[in-house]
Amino acid sequence: MIAIIDSGVANLRSVQKGFECVEADARIVEDPLTLRDASGIVLPGVGAFADGISKLRDGGFVEPLLRAIEEGKPVLGICLGLHFLFSESEEFGHHAGLNVIKGRVVRFTNNLPVPPFRKGGVGGFLKIPHMGWNRIRIEQQAPIFKGIPDGGFFYFVHSYYVQPEDESVIAATTEYGPRFTSVLWRDNLFACQFHPEKSQALGLQLLKNFASLT
Repeated sequence: MIAIIDSGVANLRSVQKGFECVEADARIVEDPLTLRDASGIVLPGVGAFADGISKLRDGGFVEPLLRAIEEGKPVLGICLGLHFLFSESEEFGHHAGLNVIKGRVVRFTNNLPVPPFRKGGVGGFLKIPHMGWNRIRIEQQAPIFKGIPDGGFFYFVHSYYVQPEDESVIAATTEYGPRFTSVLWRDNLFACQFHPEKSQALGLQLLKNFASLT
């Protein structure tokens, strides 16, 4: 069973339905003790960092989640779930994260010029938040990329992105003004900035790949 952590700040049912589409047994869990017996763990999240990390701590999920990562259990962070893994976030102030990955969560700067190849933007500037389809550039072949081509498109919705201190954890990048980390991989730990459950065939392939590791 893959445990989807109910952090209170995500559309959990859509994540669960994504796993159902690839015939994986994924269940939304409210009891942190269930993480002990899960074969894999998904940490989703949308919205504000401070609210999400507080609900994660108040729900008692932090310690069993960190233990599962340390023990080598496959873990997948999605969107805000990626941000939670970092040392700190500058979203609406400075807030401590789980510090699993050394680094920061920072905001896209305003007035990023629209590159010649991209349509849209307002007055020649990129819109913030970064919302919609964008491609990934695979930097290293993580196990969750099986069957996923370099340059594949995924669905993003975010105003903040991660800056890992150790670039060896970067599995894929995406360009939106700066080139930022869109997929992270370290041993049994995976996390993506985009929403695989909203990314059609390639997103489902990523969920299937993760499920195969559990």
